[in-house]
Amino acid sequence: MTYTSASKTYIPEGEVAPSSQIGATLEALARTIASRRDADESSYTYQLLSTSPDKVLKKVMEEAGEVALAAKDVESWATSSLAAAFAYAGASGQDIDATEMAVQLPDDYQKALNHLRYEAADVVYHLMVVLERYGISVDEFAAELNNRMTDEERPAGAIRLHNECVNRG
Repeated sequence: MTYTSASKTYIPEGEVAPSSQIGATLEALARTIASRRDADESSYTYQLLSTSPDKVLKKVMEEAGEVALAAKDVESWATSSLAAAFAYAGASGQDIDATEMAVQLPDDYQKALNHLRYEAADVVYHLMVVLERYGISVDEFAAELNNRMTDEERPAGAIRLHNECVNRG
């Protein structure tokens, strides 16, 4: 097993990493969501695709709010840890040089980061269900993102939208 990203992620032994982790993941998720159109009522994704659009649209809004709250928790743990380090250094009579100060973040900071990642995945999943519901492919979505990048930022050979399909309304 190969560990990456500071040992938070890994690639299972015997498997080969795709050229783009996020690309492969989003494409697989898009295929899975599309396949749920043929599922039955026991599938949550089927329900989101086939019932009132309000259900999935409310989920996008709910999950986006949860991402914002989770990000605030991460920020809170980081700033409270930094403030505690400054207070400790000041109380012990140490000269404080913020550029050299190392702060030990508590375990709760990592838990908050994990929660933020979890909520962000919920937003992406529900957003991709919305895109599938209205027939917007993952390639069209990628093209929209690529159109927003400058020539220097955009990957070579990246898909783009025709000008008549661009609507900044």
